Amino acid sequence: MQSFDVVIAGGGMVGLAVACGLQGSGLNVAVLEKSPHTPPDLQAAPSVRVSAINRASERLLSHLGVWQDILAMRASAYHGMEVWEKDSFGHIRFDDQHQGMTSLGYIVENQVLREALWQRASRCSDVTLIASAQLQQVAFGDNEAFVTLEDGTMLTARLLVAADGADSWLRKKADIPLMFRDYQHHALVANIRTEQPHHSVARQIFYGEGILAFLPLSDPHLSSIVWSCEPQQAERLKGMSEDQFNQQLSVAFDMKLGLCSVESERQTFPLMARYARQFAAHRLALVGDAAHTIHPLAGQGVNLGFMDAAELIGEIRRLQQQGKDIGQHLYLRRYERSRKHSAAMMLASMQGFRELFAGSNPALKLLRDFGLKMADTLPGVKPKLLQQAMGLHDLPEWLKNS
Repeated sequence: MQSFDVVIAGGGMVGLAVACGLQGSGLNVAVLEKSPHTPPDLQAAPSVRVSAINRASERLLSHLGVWQDILAMRASAYHGMEVWEKDSFGHIRFDDQHQGMTSLGYIVENQVLREALWQRASRCSDVTLIASAQLQQVAFGDNEAFVTLEDGTMLTARLLVAADGADSWLRKKADIPLMFRDYQHHALVANIRTEQPHHSVARQIFYGEGILAFLPLSDPHLSSIVWSCEPQQAERLKGMSEDQFNQQLSVAFDMKLGLCSVESERQTFPLMARYARQFAAHRLALVGDAAHTIHPLAGQGVNLGFMDAAELIGEIRRLQQQGKDIGQHLYLRRYERSRKHSAAMMLASMQGFRELFAGSNPALKLLRDFGLKMADTLPGVKPKLLQQAMGLHDLPEWLKNS
């Protein structure tokens, strides 16, 4: 029997961030990762799974001591954003210079984020990383939670953290209900070489039945795309010959960067909004995709997860300093209230966007076009939109002051 203060199920980006953030708190932490750890090959072509890291997440990652490692591995700053609707005058542009910023954010491969956090956690004296750890049983006692792994290893913890993804095993075992909405879209992701350079500008186009985003990578002609469309279309696009796919993509993107050519595999996955009824329970806290998933159209999913991590780190440290029981639901409710509110607001915003830009009703299309045009031209609107996207309003107090 191994005893820990905190056991984190899931060695992904968010779970590892929680572990790194608890270093030096006086707590003994274990991270259980079901897969064996394999460092990514950074000499190979970029992975197709990327995240748009906003300023709030950058601040957390800097505080955890991994941001410089991420930049040294592979990350791409973007300096502008363009959003428009196909066949319309609706258009909005942002650039960092006009807003007095050095960048609007970074596009980083998920594997790079995870590797930097894994390496940092492996150097933390208070953190034990356990790879190839398959959870088999869990029991929530009055003072401890008991976990059994498939290899027979038994662990106890005062607090379990579910960072084990959208299909969270721990969330299910705790009987926490899940509200969900099928967006009835699948996302197709791939890396694309464009005829013209992207100039470090992120671009997104809305059209009747889908949304297409081009996210700039370090190579000036290489972008990661997220193409959100109906499931049948996503499967058709995935199965097309490269020539057919390149033609469809170039046309869908209004030839904005000239001819496009796919340079990677094409992956598709269904898009679902999920929202756990509880983000905490007795001896349990949920973070990241275990608590919520949202549409990728604004690139906010991982940022929402990192802010869960930041809030939970601050709350656990505060409870530990005050000598309180870190696993009591009564004390975890403050974390739960804060993060449920942020996730609900983000889910509502994404649903509003989806409904506003869905379909080709002429009256609604005209309303959208005027809305984009006014947001682009009215003074004071763009700075507020950017502040929202950067997530700095969502920072927990301890991180604002660090």
